[in-house]
Amino acid sequence: MKTLLMILLLINVSQHASAVESYDGDSFTLLYCQFSTFLLDKPSVLWSHSDLSPPTVHQRQLQGDELKDQNQRYSGRTSMKTDALETGDLSLTLTNLQLSDSATYTCSVREYGRELSRSDVQLQVKERFPSWAKALLVLLVLLVVSGGLLFHFRQYFMSVYKVDADSGAESVLLPCKTTVCLPKDAKVEWKIGSYTKVHVYENSSDQPEEQHQDYKGLTKMKRNLPGDLSLTLKYPTDTNTYTCTVYSREGNILMRKEVLLTVRVPQVEVDSGVESVQLPFNTTLHLPEDAKVEWMDSDDDTVHVYENRSDQPEEQHQVYRDRTKMNEDLLKTGDLSLTLKYPTDWDTSTYTCTVYKSDGFDETMRAASVPHQKESDRSSSLYTPVDFY
Repeated sequence: MKTLLMILLLINVSQHASAVESYDGDSFTLLYCQFSTFLLDKPSVLWSHSDLSPPTVHQRQLQGDELKDQNQRYSGRTSMKTDALETGDLSLTLTNLQLSDSATYTCSVREYGRELSRSDVQLQVKERFPSWAKALLVLLVLLVVSGGLLFHFRQYFMSVYKVDADSGAESVLLPCKTTVCLPKDAKVEWKIGSYTKVHVYENSSDQPEEQHQDYKGLTKMKRNLPGDLSLTLKYPTDTNTYTCTVYSREGNILMRKEVLLTVRVPQVEVDSGVESVQLPFNTTLHLPEDAKVEWMDSDDDTVHVYENRSDQPEEQHQVYRDRTKMNEDLLKTGDLSLTLKYPTDWDTSTYTCTVYKSDGFDETMRAASVPHQKESDRSSSLYTPVDFY
């Protein structure tokens, strides 16, 4: 077994300024700051605004927030994650945005009075309806088409955009638009959290090799620099917050927008003691005769496998032996539902159905079923119908 030796050096780091756009009246915005603090004994972080007196916007120590020196302008409007100094995510949430909040904010990491890192975040709070927008709205009212155009331009005026989709939808559009002129050589990243890359666009082309494997073949970007960076996601199943970030050639953040995708999934309940329960999965798409259908639970145990026109019981986990059944001619009818016999508490899980093509994974269809127990009967389970992914 190879041993990896890691040497960590603590140095004073000064980072380039990043930029965040928000609008007057927005409920909140996030000022990003990250620094590896897990090896520090007694770290603290100070958010400040040098043009104010006192300049302190927010201060966090290991024992919690230290706000005695906080400028009154920010009283009750700032917060950080409770585990910020453990995870290194030192981002600051600022609520109830005002035009006067536009400024350069400094994130400083210290230990025993020594500054280890300093980074600046430029926050620009704009009028929700600047003069050109007001003029446009008047024109739209006169033309009696204001409703449609306002719907089209709504993503320009929201820092966190919300999108709803029904499970089973073929695709959903995650909007990311800006009125800021972006350089043509900018890099665009769509991510979930800090590490999962959903889509990457750089050097005038997509970069599929940088994608997380779960999203390969499932994304498409409009690529309309400088203004429209919206992403199309095929077969959505998971509720997540997607972040669209634009970087300059030097790696500085030029723009960041978040889209909260909520996927609505219907539910089916089953009582304890029933003979069987069905996890439904239906599709109208044509399935090749050599397709492989695989049902898995949340522990990655194989529940049922159908391949080469027949069930494959030898691939099942032992707890599901002789307890599962699929319909006949399933590839012709598109009914890939799974019948689970004698369901109990132990079967409460997230079940995933995946359909593979013989020539690869590019057009895989996936469905999930999420069971929960009833409040009134702990031995019963709630099953969520499967949907395309």
